Amino acid sequence: MVLPLYPQFSCSTVGAVWDELARILARKRSIPGYRLFVITPITTITLMHWRTAYALLLPNMANRICCCSYHGIPQRYADEGDDYPQRCRTTTRELASALGMAPEKVMMTFQSRFGREPLADALYRRNAENARRKRRRSIQVMCPGFAADCLETLEEIAEQNREVFLGAGGKKYEYIPALNATPEHIEMMANLVAAYR
Repeated sequence: MVLPLYPQFSCSTVGAVWDELARILARKRSIPGYRLFVITPITTITLMHWRTAYALLLPNMANRICCCSYHGIPQRYADEGDDYPQRCRTTTRELASALGMAPEKVMMTFQSRFGREPLADALYRRNAENARRKRRRSIQVMCPGFAADCLETLEEIAEQNREVFLGAGGKKYEYIPALNATPEHIEMMANLVAAYR
């Protein structure tokens, strides 16, 4: 069983898992039965997680905004048909709706630029500075493209970009952790696997 832990499909994430699986199976004389899970269950459980985590913070949100930050892909990928940016926009819209938040309170951005190719949308740091210029002094950031935290979320988003926001005049920066090893996350994966034992 193969379970890519990416809530939104992209050729560079779930697609890369498929490619690696194909390379492994190509070396086999006998190919075993296998199942590559569709990512819909991951999307659903991550949406539920952030909705719950964020709802706890809503009473203190009068002067804050929510930033949903996703791993960036080159614009070229989107031009060639990768609909990952649209999937991220859909996730952000559904999350805002689930939280009952006004559109102007929710910001979506991308992070982690590698190489010289332009990203498919605005970089996180640029949006953080824009938020400061609009007198948004407090911001809460989540990364709905990650089922578990990693170097990218823990260092780049939770630490480096906190410094960018506070250095630009922001007053409060909160990073909302991913699902990680929460009981709900483990239960969801266990239920998926158990159904195909």
